[in-house]
Amino acid sequence: MRSIILTIFSIWSVCPILAQPLFEISIADDLKVQDELHGRLLVMLSVANEGEPRFQINDGPGTQLIFGEDIEHWSSSETHRFSLNSYGYPIEKLSEVPAGQYRVQVLLNKYEYFEKQNGDRLLLPPDQGEGQQWNRKPGNLYSTPQLVEITKNGPTKIAVALDKIIPAIDPPDDSKYVKHVRIRSELLSEFWGRDMFLGAHVLLPEGWDEHPDVHFPLAIMHGHFPYDFGGWRDTPPDENLEPDYSARFDVHGYNKIVQEEQYAFYKEWTGPDFPRVLAVTIQHANPFYDDSYAVNSENLGPYGDAITYELIPHIEETFRGIGEGWSRFVYGGSTGGWEALAVQVMYPTEYGTCYAACPDPIDFRAYCLVNVYEDENAYYLPSTFKKTLRPGHRDYLGNVDATLRDMNLRELAIGSKGRSGQQWDIWEAVYSPLGEDGYPARIWDRKTGKINREVANHWKENYDLTHILRRDWHKHGDDWAGKIHIYCGDMDNYYLNNAVYLAEDVLQTLNNPAYDGEVDYGDRAEHCWNGDHAEPNHISRLRYHSMFIKKWANEDLQKNAPADADVMSWRY
Repeated sequence: MRSIILTIFSIWSVCPILAQPLFEISIADDLKVQDELHGRLLVMLSVANEGEPRFQINDGPGTQLIFGEDIEHWSSSETHRFSLNSYGYPIEKLSEVPAGQYRVQVLLNKYEYFEKQNGDRLLLPPDQGEGQQWNRKPGNLYSTPQLVEITKNGPTKIAVALDKIIPAIDPPDDSKYVKHVRIRSELLSEFWGRDMFLGAHVLLPEGWDEHPDVHFPLAIMHGHFPYDFGGWRDTPPDENLEPDYSARFDVHGYNKIVQEEQYAFYKEWTGPDFPRVLAVTIQHANPFYDDSYAVNSENLGPYGDAITYELIPHIEETFRGIGEGWSRFVYGGSTGGWEALAVQVMYPTEYGTCYAACPDPIDFRAYCLVNVYEDENAYYLPSTFKKTLRPGHRDYLGNVDATLRDMNLRELAIGSKGRSGQQWDIWEAVYSPLGEDGYPARIWDRKTGKINREVANHWKENYDLTHILRRDWHKHGDDWAGKIHIYCGDMDNYYLNNAVYLAEDVLQTLNNPAYDGEVDYGDRAEHCWNGDHAEPNHISRLRYHSMFIKKWANEDLQKNAPADADVMSWRY
């Protein structure tokens, strides 16, 4: 889950009198292009006295203001007047902004036409190597922040020029241990009507080049878009690194801790006792999000098949993987936790074990705090007279700093039709059927919270992992038994533990065979808890590779591998 609650800055007062800011937006001469521009034009207002407004929009109480409108066929030689009725967050309309001093920044998240195989023609933001981050996407235009005064005495005309462009991202270089793979996917290219690619970062085991006859198991870590192989550093920590402060963990010098853990993993990986496997992280960003959730989808296409039957076999052939289902195991946290369980469920014989930490909702009776099958409204608790908002984010003591409505309305301001590139939108893009307009069908009305029961039923039959396990255990139980491991903190920030409780109840009822897996909880542990009871969250979250590769090789391999499997040649 990508949503991040930021600590905000010193704020000066804003007069509570409504003003009428008229933004006239142009494009600087050196950035003008011949082609027409399409996308989401975003106007951001901030009362913070430092930093860029494009990095100050979040779910928490410190958020600044953002307003968005869709743009089509904009000539870069023309000035665009931004509508006062453009939808915004946390203030709904630009016309409702109080008078006062603000720092203003404007950004155009550029869209392109996608001509899909089914005939739909959609305007979407292609990933540009950054993992669908609208405020960091190469090619997006944005303005230098400027200080403006919005007055109460009639309309305030504000001219803003898009005078900067986010530069392209250089791909990472190969090293002795880390190799980078990029392939054109036939399946995805056919679906999207243009060339579509999958990527991966492959960490080679110590001695890989010295043992040319050995074939290796494949450790697949799922998660958000990785620029390079994360958690790895083959040089000692930077002695001159200026220590920072992690507000999330209340830890000083966390950047140094991260480097120390990365280097410790390098030493462990290359040491004499670490299991010799290929470790892989996958790049599967798409027009809706920084990854695809690794399953087939009506809106995103056959990403599950493309990863399982195109990318993984290519990696195994290139780097001498064993290439059999028992020899592949998957792990990850949050989004990656859901994906680890999902691919084990959807492809029961293609993967040998899954370790799903703090997974996104694996039972839609607890879609965070919403039961999409029984609740009428996602935003409010049932009541005849009272409107009580559902919480969306909490700390380990239960203090709430964002509601579920806040989170959804922020995304609606960033992008219409599911195009924000954010968490709730990607869940819809993955789980929902196609809407009448060709974009993902809404599970609920984004402004009111009213749930669409027909869409919920589609979710249940295709992506509710608990329901699928219970429904299909008689068909695939022999392939799922012993392979399912789930971990979650009982104070997960996004209430993801509620779905895990429901899943555990179902798993314990399964028989012939019994599920023979593991479900574990961290006491007062927040999001990203992964089963480590010995270390605090801010440390254990940095040790996924070490934890789960050793757990598979030393504890779970023998239970699930065939009797004739080669479990020794790669243990040199």
